[in-house]
Amino acid sequence: NHTLLTAFVLSGLSSHLELQHLLFFTFCLVYSMTVIGNLLICMITVHPTLHMPMYFFLRVLSFLDITTASVVVPKMLSSFLSEDRSISYTGCVTQLYCVVFLATSEWYLLAAMAYDRYVAICNPLRYTVIMNTRICLTLVLLSCCSGNVVSVVQTAWVFMLPFCGPRNINYFFCDIPPLILLSCTDTSLYEKQIITATVLVIFTPFCFILVSYACIISSILKISSAEGRYRTFSTCSSHLTVVTLYCASGTLIYLRPKSSNSQDIKKVLALMYTTIIPTLNPLIYSLRNKEVREVLVRAM
Repeated sequence: NHTLLTAFVLSGLSSHLELQHLLFFTFCLVYSMTVIGNLLICMITVHPTLHMPMYFFLRVLSFLDITTASVVVPKMLSSFLSEDRSISYTGCVTQLYCVVFLATSEWYLLAAMAYDRYVAICNPLRYTVIMNTRICLTLVLLSCCSGNVVSVVQTAWVFMLPFCGPRNINYFFCDIPPLILLSCTDTSLYEKQIITATVLVIFTPFCFILVSYACIISSILKISSAEGRYRTFSTCSSHLTVVTLYCASGTLIYLRPKSSNSQDIKKVLALMYTTIIPTLNPLIYSLRNKEVREVLVRAM
């Protein structure tokens, strides 16, 4: 007989009691930096001198980063200071849906940003015509719709599985790999489904990004001056860095959901795309940008 679970227990990042307060203050600082940095980008990029598609996408990216961190980190912080690490069944469903929705939307948004860079570098004279307001809004809307579809399907699949106990999730938030480990039925079909979803969600946009950057690099090599090549490529290097981090962490976590890899390794990888990358994005993308720095200095 299957026991109906009404709550799960999150093990958190570490079971060492002596580290709990240090981890709390560390990730409290990281979360504060995430919120402040991304809010700053959201406010700066509405400046009239930054009314360009690139900064519009950065504003949406910052909003997604704040939301992703807010879905995961506050619950993780509370687990450092409380012995009660339980999360309700409904709360777990909601958290999984939000994490998958936000991560997928952000991944497709990165593909849209690659297309924006392709148009800006390969078709500069037609840039404002091609990347008009309607196209930018459409790309963001498509990213969010894709994220919603993927999240609804994946969340429904996971919670259709029977959970008979134990209810301890060896993770710091509700995610697909640790949840299917708790199922008391054969999950081989679901594993094939999630591998297919991973290929579609991660590798399809990644291939599109690679094609975009192949065209971009081809155009950069045609620039006669070394300084011009460096300046042009520097506008793309930040995007490539984030794409690489996202692709690597997502692939290693979801391509083999029940692999023999240590759960601690998967925790670190999950920490990368839910906490670390949202903190680094303001630095990687925007604060290295000369125009953004000038607006920030004037605002301060």
